[in-house]
Amino acid sequence: MNIAGKDLNLLLIFHVLYQEKSVSAAAERLALSQPALSHKLAKLRHDFADPLFVRAPRGLAPTPRAHELAPRVQHLVAGIEGFFDFCEGSDYLARDDRVHLYTTDYMEQLLLPRLLPVIRREAPRLQLVTHNTRGRLPRAELENGECDIAIAGFYAGLPDSYYQQRIHTEGFVVLAARDNPRIGETLDLESYLACEHLVTSLTGDLHGRVDQKLTEIGRSRRVVAGLSSFMAPPLLVVGSDLLLTCLESVATHAQAHVPGLVIHPCPLFLGGIEVIQTWHQRTHEDRLRGWLRGQIQAALESSPAVEG
Repeated sequence: MNIAGKDLNLLLIFHVLYQEKSVSAAAERLALSQPALSHKLAKLRHDFADPLFVRAPRGLAPTPRAHELAPRVQHLVAGIEGFFDFCEGSDYLARDDRVHLYTTDYMEQLLLPRLLPVIRREAPRLQLVTHNTRGRLPRAELENGECDIAIAGFYAGLPDSYYQQRIHTEGFVVLAARDNPRIGETLDLESYLACEHLVTSLTGDLHGRVDQKLTEIGRSRRVVAGLSSFMAPPLLVVGSDLLLTCLESVATHAQAHVPGLVIHPCPLFLGGIEVIQTWHQRTHEDRLRGWLRGQIQAALESSPAVEG
């Protein structure tokens, strides 16, 4: 193929069609009419001697040839976008754009008070939309453009097309009511197991890291509730004999805002957890998103809950 005789805009058409798998959705995203997009799809099919996308019960289904081409086209489109971002210099901060961040309610509360003022000052036309990660890596969303950055402490086994950056490491403590009748000056294992427990479970699974460690030593605890929030459980601990085993920064934040709470060292060795921000290679070269990832790291590093 001679590049001089090719319409490189067709690569963007392919890229968006592959992500959206819908002519109407792709046309809207590209600001084209559906007939115009269909005409460009016909040219793509001619150039690659393959149907590329065929009708399916829900939109379009990529052919094997399209699946084969998609990673290369994605890399090319990202490189071209990165080139033009570079040519814009600092003007990329003035772009109209919307970034989707998948994380937890706790990370929202930790990050946004410091992150949003920076965005409003430095990139005032950028909109940030947060979504609950719900205990899983939003893989499909990262690949199809619905998610730009995902932040959590439970992503593992990422494929080569993903990037990740450790932005925080911390350990676990136990949050209790100051007047908990089952605990003396210190919290030992027997007092810990004499209490009932709350857990945060984004997936509904109540058998977590604590329970795995207890099983190893032939012990168990009673979990009375699993909540989908990191911020609500401390409110239930106050004035009760319930315990919450949580990240140290969650406990520090709760103690600072909810009177009557005390933090104990965990009587089990649970190790630490690494908070990771993850993104797909399709956004790796985007300067605006790269800038935002840097601001996220800086905001987390300077957060009082983390510093404490």
